Amino acid sequence: MTVSQQRIEVTLAGQKITLATSTEHEQLLRAACTLVDEQIQLAINGGNRSIERASMMAALKIAGDLIRLQATPQQTTALSTSSTVNPDEIVRLQNEIHFLEDQVDALMQTLSLPGSPRPIVP
Repeated sequence: MTVSQQRIEVTLAGQKITLATSTEHEQLLRAACTLVDEQIQLAINGGNRSIERASMMAALKIAGDLIRLQATPQQTTALSTSSTVNPDEIVRLQNEIHFLEDQVDALMQTLSLPGSPRPIVP
């Protein structure tokens, strides 16, 4: 199975960046970028003047939320509309989470370069 890659442009912390993704993951990546951007803006509005620090605070907040969700699988299952959980769906979602974590890691490395943050260019 061949996965076609495409580039999408998103805005994080006021910075336009281009990310590579598959068509299959585009909607999820855009939603993740929206969530990350919202958390960065909350951190900035909370007093973090540095984009790098605000980004780290956002990453920690999102990671904490993920850890809390992973620690309470019974509650997550109870919220499910179906009475059974498909193991293949769990694996697929875990793979998507890892994909997004890799994208966030790459973005954090870009924002952590010396000097002002710069967008990833194609």
